[in-house]
Amino acid sequence: MLAERLQAEELMDDPALDAATYHAVLTDLARVNRTTRAYRPTLDFLRRAVGRRKSFRLLDVGFGSGDMLRRIARWARRRGIAADLTGIDLNARSVAVAEAIPSPAAPIRYLAGDYATLAGEHFDFIVSSLVAHHMSHEQLTGFLTFMDREARTGWFINDLHRHGFAWSGYPLLARAMGWHRVVRLDGTTSIARSYRPAEWPPILAEAGVAGARVRRRFPFRLCVEKIR
Repeated sequence: MLAERLQAEELMDDPALDAATYHAVLTDLARVNRTTRAYRPTLDFLRRAVGRRKSFRLLDVGFGSGDMLRRIARWARRRGIAADLTGIDLNARSVAVAEAIPSPAAPIRYLAGDYATLAGEHFDFIVSSLVAHHMSHEQLTGFLTFMDREARTGWFINDLHRHGFAWSGYPLLARAMGWHRVVRLDGTTSIARSYRPAEWPPILAEAGVAGARVRRRFPFRLCVEKIR
């Protein structure tokens, strides 16, 4: 079990999912992110990559409820850094969910559509969180190529690690926390669809990406980054 990636769709990706359920799922996914310390790897990347900069432009691909972008906005404000933040998501319903929650630090631009339409916008950083495992192999290699070409200073993928303990333990945590049924079911699917460390180098090579680093982060995170 889990020797190979699961090829299956997640319930939240079903276009027939009604708006109210989708909103509830994104809300609970933000709770999952807080509980599992999902923001720390991305913020640590920015700490190292931003350095002494006083401003930066960042694109978050697959922003969901916008919780990662709001964390980044607060992180930048506390350090006196001007952050120009944009999020784009294929699901247009994500925009309404994200915009319903005000940003406490800086305005955030939320867009619906394909990230490829933003080519040439000169982002310093491109990040994504819990998106890579949703992509097909071809979509992922294309995304890596896009990030490596478009991110002027660096890019970061924050995703899950396909690990047996995480796969078996997540349902217990999800039930204990009372998360939405879709979040409970999709969680194990997401873990089974994610990658292991040795699987990333061939994908990066196929995408023509050199100099990227694969990092394991607690708990059961597998992150891929490049800082120029």
